[in-house]
Amino acid sequence: MGRKAAQKVRHHPSPPPAPAAGAPAADAHRRWGLTAPLAPAPRAHRVLAPRARGKVPPVIDRVPTRDKVVFLTYDDGAEKDPRFVSMVRDLRLPISMFLTDSVAGPGYDHFGQLRRLGAGVQNHTLTHPFLPGLGYVEQHAEICGQQTRIASRFGSAPRLLRPPYGNYDADTLRAAGDCGIDAIVLWRASMQINDLRYAEGDRLSPGDIILTHFRGPSDLKGTSLTQMTTRMLRRIQEQGFTVGRLEDYV
Repeated sequence: MGRKAAQKVRHHPSPPPAPAAGAPAADAHRRWGLTAPLAPAPRAHRVLAPRARGKVPPVIDRVPTRDKVVFLTYDDGAEKDPRFVSMVRDLRLPISMFLTDSVAGPGYDHFGQLRRLGAGVQNHTLTHPFLPGLGYVEQHAEICGQQTRIASRFGSAPRLLRPPYGNYDADTLRAAGDCGIDAIVLWRASMQINDLRYAEGDRLSPGDIILTHFRGPSDLKGTSLTQMTTRMLRRIQEQGFTVGRLEDYV
């Protein structure tokens, strides 16, 4: 999987809605299996500058910040667990959703509920192909097609793209730029069923982007999406981090 150092991206004047106002209820963390509330996220600040006109989107797997903050990203959209909506609402949990139309499309109303709670809606292509195996025209159709679907459903097109499997080539970058994508988002850690897996080392670092998926018990050996998320949040807290909203930084 290709990984490149964080580079500069274009400022976007109309970010998605911010998370619901107000702090979580005092006992919200206990309802979801946490021993302590998530620490408040530091004040967000744009850390990446505008992308030069005509340049392809940069590829990022972390946000350049010293804040002890990480970012949660959920891919695909196969699992549509209403309890996860309650969890995001109760914890005021900032997440970004990279949706694939072929699996998320039948349930966009579910993801609309999460969007109204502040979740970012981003692009994970129409059908989840291995993009480097396609030419420019086919990649353009996959990326722009999902831009159109999401814009039609939610009123605005995504700014961020995660290529399926994290794989991309020069045609991916060119097609993404031509479709209005500002940055390609990879990851530095991924959540398995019980624990985090790291691209390097054995700990989180400030600004790490974490990958997980909208999956349920049939894919997680009986574990629910909310249970997996609780385990992920515990690992984040154990290392002294909290969760920020990716779209507030990039």
